[in-house]
Amino acid sequence: MNLEAIAASMLDHRTKGIPGGTAPFRLDAIGAKGWNLLREEVNFPIAVLKDSALSHNSAWMRDFLARSHAVIAPHGKTSMAPQLFQRQLDDGAWAITLATPQQMQVARDFGVSRIVLANQLVGRQAIDWVLGELKRDPGFDFYCLVDSLEGVAALAEAARAADIGRPLQVFLEGGSMGGRTGVRDAAAGMAVARAVKAAAPYLALRGVEGFEGLFGGTRAEVESQVRAFLDLLVTLARDCEAEDLFAPGEVILTAGGSAFYDMVLARFTHAGLKRPAKVLIRSGCYLSHDSARYRRAFSEIVERTPDAAQGGGLITAIEVWAYVQSRPEPGKVLLTMGARDTQSDTMPLPETWFRAGMDKPVAVPAGHVCTGMNDQHTHMTVPVDSPLRVGDLVSFGVSHPCLTFDKWRVLFVVDDAYNIISAVRTYF
Repeated sequence: MNLEAIAASMLDHRTKGIPGGTAPFRLDAIGAKGWNLLREEVNFPIAVLKDSALSHNSAWMRDFLARSHAVIAPHGKTSMAPQLFQRQLDDGAWAITLATPQQMQVARDFGVSRIVLANQLVGRQAIDWVLGELKRDPGFDFYCLVDSLEGVAALAEAARAADIGRPLQVFLEGGSMGGRTGVRDAAAGMAVARAVKAAAPYLALRGVEGFEGLFGGTRAEVESQVRAFLDLLVTLARDCEAEDLFAPGEVILTAGGSAFYDMVLARFTHAGLKRPAKVLIRSGCYLSHDSARYRRAFSEIVERTPDAAQGGGLITAIEVWAYVQSRPEPGKVLLTMGARDTQSDTMPLPETWFRAGMDKPVAVPAGHVCTGMNDQHTHMTVPVDSPLRVGDLVSFGVSHPCLTFDKWRVLFVVDDAYNIISAVRTYF
């Protein structure tokens, strides 16, 4: 990837977190500023990534996949940060997964050479752009999803007209009743797969895809539904193999968001195909992890798959820091962070606090609970004897990191002493 444009991009006091009056400077020079979060040398609120945690999570996923004999195409929509894409590719990611034309355009602009579009490729502009990229760059390896005869026909006709000299590679997408895209049963899936085969040499069926993270109910009910869904995907793969519908090369079996990839690996590595198969998961949140949704999900992964605990598991890398700005009532605190800074559908979790003169941040005591958010304020209920006072700093963990990343054009990377050592630019 070519990240020089990011390194050379300019930051100044108009960037969230940068102190007022700061003259423009290159992004890759931010570490030379010597700024420290705890010394209050930046503006708050501020979103940070802990470098040690990013490195730990990178190493953990690399080792976990090596033991599982699988590969990853992490979902880029989580961060939309090409610098993090590069870290993931350096760790051996097979591809970057994306979901929209805009996301793909960003990835291609910075040199991502293999993309899985975990979505249907629809619309004249999007189809024409992908086919144009494939024709322009013989090294571009692209995959998208199909789940209907109409979708297959549209792609085949566009590929025929574009005459790119190679087939457009597709995955047959499985879905579930009441869910998102994807065929609902094996019969519908086989009709779509046969249509792809008939569209040769313009289309090529390279594998089977699904997303298992949409089921609801108790934990037992959800896990049962996930198993049934994965069984459908395996059935589709076996039936397509039996009818010789797959194009030459490895059959790719891909699912696995950030909550059930252990179940995906267990099922797909025992799919029973005769042809060589590549098992591909697509977790996007493992690198930053979080403090709620995926922390709970990972604890369940470890319960199901104890091997996942090796290497210490995943740890939270993303935090948002804010000031206590008001204690208008004995049991209420207002902070300088709001829905413009992090997710508001699930309340952030107060984790540590710091006051000038302390050696380091300490854990927020029990009983401190965020109860609501405005654009620039967070409401927190606290015990009447809470140690927090106006001017203190509080760090918050987030749930579903995608919704925090997309609030920030620049996130600051810190070491364990909260020195700002680099910065990551996002492209939402």
